[in-house]
Amino acid sequence: MTGARAKLGALGEAAAEAHLLALGFRLVARNHRCPRGEVDLIMEQGELLVFVEVRTRASEAFGAPSETISAGKRRRIVAAARDFLARRRGPDRELRFDVLSVVDAPGAPHIEHIPAAFDADDR
Repeated sequence: MTGARAKLGALGEAAAEAHLLALGFRLVARNHRCPRGEVDLIMEQGELLVFVEVRTRASEAFGAPSETISAGKRRRIVAAARDFLARRRGPDRELRFDVLSVVDAPGAPHIEHIPAAFDADDR
């Protein structure tokens, strides 16, 4: 990833995290990686554990950032979520997979939050 893309991605993840915290979510982990995938943010909303994919673009000239999540990407996110759950033993919890679409805009990023954007059975 180029420096400019990495910087844009970091900006998007920070904006998404701040947005969710302002909505009352609690941060559990950032950037959980395993050999089969990665989850950008893991948050709690009450008793619900939310795995968050953040997609960031400089503009929407070629579509919304959320449109770039393929079936393969969803499978890798689910695999990373399962890895996180296996490593963090605890009581069974309700899970959700959200997507935050971030577009860099003058003044402040534009954020679209898509709760329950997909589930673990999506292909």
